[in-house]
Amino acid sequence: MLNLPLFTMQIIVILTAARLVGWAFRKIRQPQVVGEMAAGILLGPSVLGWIAPGAYQSLFPSQSLGFLNALSQVGLIVFMFLIGLELDLQVLKGRTSTAFVTSPTSIIVPFSLGVLLALYLYPHLSEEGVSFLVFALFIGAAMSITAFPVLARILSERKLLRTELGAVAIACAALDDISGWMILAIVLLLARAAETSLPFWATIIGVGLYVIVMLYPLRKLVIRIEMYYEQRGEITQGALALILVFALGSAWITEMLGIHALFGAFMAGVAMPRKRNFIHALIEKMYDFAVVFLLPLFFAYTGLRTSLGLLNEFALWADAGLILLVAVAGKFVGAALPARWTGMSWREAGALGALMNTRGLMELVLLNIGLDIGVITPTLFTMLVIMALVTTFMTSPLVEWIYFRRLAPKGEYQPTAPEVVSPDEVDEALAVE
Repeated sequence: MLNLPLFTMQIIVILTAARLVGWAFRKIRQPQVVGEMAAGILLGPSVLGWIAPGAYQSLFPSQSLGFLNALSQVGLIVFMFLIGLELDLQVLKGRTSTAFVTSPTSIIVPFSLGVLLALYLYPHLSEEGVSFLVFALFIGAAMSITAFPVLARILSERKLLRTELGAVAIACAALDDISGWMILAIVLLLARAAETSLPFWATIIGVGLYVIVMLYPLRKLVIRIEMYYEQRGEITQGALALILVFALGSAWITEMLGIHALFGAFMAGVAMPRKRNFIHALIEKMYDFAVVFLLPLFFAYTGLRTSLGLLNEFALWADAGLILLVAVAGKFVGAALPARWTGMSWREAGALGALMNTRGLMELVLLNIGLDIGVITPTLFTMLVIMALVTTFMTSPLVEWIYFRRLAPKGEYQPTAPEVVSPDEVDEALAVE
């Protein structure tokens, strides 16, 4: 039964911690979302549970976490819809020579290294009953993800969005996200084949039909909402309700097909009309509530599932270090070398390699899915969460050192304080004229 006073207090504590830690991280030139991710860890057993175990147990008793998880999952569905809405493949226009060479290698290299890493991790860090194929595909996907939304914020705060480096980074991240989620979809189909009532072949056919219907007939119907917006000059409450039903219905279908609800929410966003005024208006309606209220709940729930106490041996910390090394090297080499080969300077190629290591929220979503379906153990989950946080945290300092500081001797670099960036500004900067 829901304990409403306790649940309300949990939300108050989570939102307060997210804003305070996010503000502190902005002071050290990190995106606020990185601070909110860190706040989730601080509220979990690794920090609060270690410093004040009594307060932790009183605030987050295990029997209360189901409600927190349910609300955070709703938040993820809304946010994944927004990610699909913001994903504009027009950023690839005019970037074919670099983006289409760099993006495949920035997936293939870390994915291949992840599969090799899985050979070592599988015997002692996989869940019982999970096949090596599923485990290896999941680790490869975890090494390959780049967080498109966080990357866009970093580029905007560093005033790099309108540069060639920023354009290539965004294009590569867009393709990497699509590729990474396709790999995850395969993992989910294989891992959940026994749970679904449909035969495997029927699931594959169902997924194919679903994608076709979403991108063609249903998309034409959704365009009518955009036409209604153009007539009224605003997104009415009725139109917003229809859009949310569309996103939730799509999420329900993919969950029933045996993939995951988040894929359906993402596809619903992709299927929406692409006119900029409509996209801006819809994002303005939904973005703040999703980011300020719902996402911190997901970060907190992730933090509650992350326990550094599980890494109670030197060998486990060594494994965590190896995972971090493979993750950084795979993305850096996979992006920097082909970028240099296609004509970028070493400075720009190195900065691109650092930027592609931004994993952030998308990695945490993937890891939570892996833990939920039983592909990875809680211990490996903790290691991978550490990797996601460290690689995201290191992006801004690395770009600062590789791309900006090297201009200092020439007198071309003037450090500036990071600015607050709205999603509309990011979307406008990404738009192709």
